[in-house]
Amino acid sequence: MRKRALVLLEGASNGPQYIQAARRLGLHPIILSSDPSQYDYLAGSGCETICVDTDNLAAMVHVCSRLSPTADVAGITSARESLYAAVGKLCQHFDLPGPNPAAVERCCDKFAQRQLLAGSGVPVPAFRVAVDALGVKDSAAEIEFPVIVKPAVGIGSSGVRLCRNVDELAGHTDYLLGGKHRWRCSPRILVEEFAQGPHYSVEIMGNKVIGIGAADFGDPPHFVCREYIYPALLTDYKHNRIVDVSLSCLQALGLGWGPKNIDLRWTELGPVVIEVNPRLAGTPNSQLVKLAYGIDLIAEHIKLVIGEECTLRQSRSDTAAARVLIPDRDGILDTIGGDTRAAAVPGVQEVTIFIEPKTPIVRKGDERDKIGHVIAASPDLARTKAILQRAVDLIDWSMTPIASSRDQDQEPGFHGASQ
Repeated sequence: MRKRALVLLEGASNGPQYIQAARRLGLHPIILSSDPSQYDYLAGSGCETICVDTDNLAAMVHVCSRLSPTADVAGITSARESLYAAVGKLCQHFDLPGPNPAAVERCCDKFAQRQLLAGSGVPVPAFRVAVDALGVKDSAAEIEFPVIVKPAVGIGSSGVRLCRNVDELAGHTDYLLGGKHRWRCSPRILVEEFAQGPHYSVEIMGNKVIGIGAADFGDPPHFVCREYIYPALLTDYKHNRIVDVSLSCLQALGLGWGPKNIDLRWTELGPVVIEVNPRLAGTPNSQLVKLAYGIDLIAEHIKLVIGEECTLRQSRSDTAAARVLIPDRDGILDTIGGDTRAAAVPGVQEVTIFIEPKTPIVRKGDERDKIGHVIAASPDLARTKAILQRAVDLIDWSMTPIASSRDQDQEPGFHGASQ
């Protein structure tokens, strides 16, 4: 019998969830990757992998065409934003459902995204774009400190920093333009106003807002999310305003099909859009949405990909939260433990540690700093937070510190997983 294949371009933090969901739907997942060995979760999974240059569209067309004697390609997708436009082009080539590649490309360019949103009246921070140090300095002077400085193209908060004065601005500009930051295209730096207020993450499928979560990014200058709570505790007014602004983003950017994730802050002026992502958020957002609302966003996305109707009816009304484990200094991870005890706490849904002992840790100030997470759920917010804290307190690790320029900004002592 010929297999119905779901082709996945590369992997991501929620790659295992895509593979599991595909199999539950009776699909045969096939991973296309330039280096399959980089994904630890593929070892022993029995998942078919094909080595191909995923930056080469023609090469991927050729590989997918050669699958036809043994498998019917039911759908093509990716959990990685940098490949999502290529997904759209492949879907167009093979006449399969998929995202609009032009809309995805516009959205992935943060400056182009800002221009389109602002031109449509969507509230965004004041912004400028620069290609050199003088342009960055002039842009910051026009907007006034503090400012957010980040690459115009990028994900996972890589290269994103709050600059509060001229010295911090010069230092981060030198980092971005001095060869330390890995650029995916010609260097362009976005300088924007620092929108201050609670941060919210909006999960969307098609033109329907599925859920709104609260996200805690901790103290600047870096922006690494430390905690998520779904649903966010909002008044009806704030909830409706966030929904309205989120849907206006889709119209401005031409994003209608499939999943989207929008980050925004509630400021003195109301909701201000920080970023629109033309794909599902990474781990642990989808897990939290499933626990809080009973909607499996990954499975529903796959249904859309293979041309089936998705089901977005809420079947649960719980509170789900995740605490992200982040070290407060560079060093060598000597030991980490307590995860089994934490997982045994009633109400804990998942405890995941991403790294092994003896791993060197050099913090980047972005998503790569995360070393694990704990997820909990219960019928109410207070109980969920208590469960989460109890579980996190059971996890401990030790590190041998190493000197780091970033340690100069840290308080003495190691604060552990609960920070």
